[in-house]
Amino acid sequence: MVMAFSDLASASGLKKLDDYLSTRSYITGDQWYHRVEALLRISAISGESTAVTVKGLLMSRLLPIRRLLLSLLIDYHNETTAKASSKKKDSGKSSILLDVKPWDDETDMKKLEEAVRSIRMEGLLWGESKLVAAGYGIKKLQIMLTIVDDLVSVSALIEDHLTAEPINEYVQSCEILSFNKISSHPRRKRRNRKKKSASHP
Repeated sequence: MVMAFSDLASASGLKKLDDYLSTRSYITGDQWYHRVEALLRISAISGESTAVTVKGLLMSRLLPIRRLLLSLLIDYHNETTAKASSKKKDSGKSSILLDVKPWDDETDMKKLEEAVRSIRMEGLLWGESKLVAAGYGIKKLQIMLTIVDDLVSVSALIEDHLTAEPINEYVQSCEILSFNKISSHPRRKRRNRKKKSASHP
């Protein structure tokens, strides 16, 4: 049976782990074994198989081991969370220009834009917008947005939000006019330095 301890940021999560370790002197798993073994070697405590053994040790020595394992597990959890958060922040971004068309010339374009901007989700940022003539007295909305690629799907944004209820009361259709990837590591512009010509007497 494998026990999972994921909510280590809360008191209840830590208590669950502590209760588990109160009757055990180890956490199974090769990865944990190698990490714990290195520290326990300093304390002259041996490790065997995939668990840290405490054969021959007095019960009074189990508490420091429990604390050590608990500390290691919390550090590992925080390290994993930090890496996941860093990876999320480094995710690519895209800049998109959308063409949003109303049903007719009687559509309230102010309410249409308010409805579009009311869509909020993680990784979505609305930008500048303008009204453009579409013919026959009809105006359409062109609006910029920036998305985090791993968090927002443009097709899902259009199909599930912009052209779905209740926004489809104002929006007839949406079209992507431009889609550009934003580099996470912009290149530095090289400055062209003019070489000074040596003056001759």
